[in-house]
Amino acid sequence: MSGEECPCGSGKGFDLCCEPYLAGKALPETAEALMRSRYSAYVRQLIPYLKETLWPKYQPSFDAQGTARWAAESHWTGLSVLATDKGGPADRDGTVLFEAKYLSAGKLHVHRELSRFRKKSGRWYYVEAVPE
Repeated sequence: MSGEECPCGSGKGFDLCCEPYLAGKALPETAEALMRSRYSAYVRQLIPYLKETLWPKYQPSFDAQGTARWAAESHWTGLSVLATDKGGPADRDGTVLFEAKYLSAGKLHVHRELSRFRKKSGRWYYVEAVPE
């Protein structure tokens, strides 16, 4: 996969960006890196990664089939990170405002979300969408 650009829009190669996270070889050090890797997981339809990076309290109710269906029925066309607040290596909480574009049923959609992330035992997790 060397040389292939990462789907997350970082401008880096996939092998130097999200692939180590998706393959379980490394953990994202920031909330933004986790958010970008989760976007790449949607693009690659790696649903187990989406569940594994969800805040542990919410993992039992994760709808893997529904998430897999949405990921498969959507053609992901781009990610824009609009803002981040905290979420660095030394933080325990952070937010990332992003827009993910995708084609579904012949229409272009934009999913805009302010996501809340939290670190537990040295690992970042996606917690929930919060009001902007």
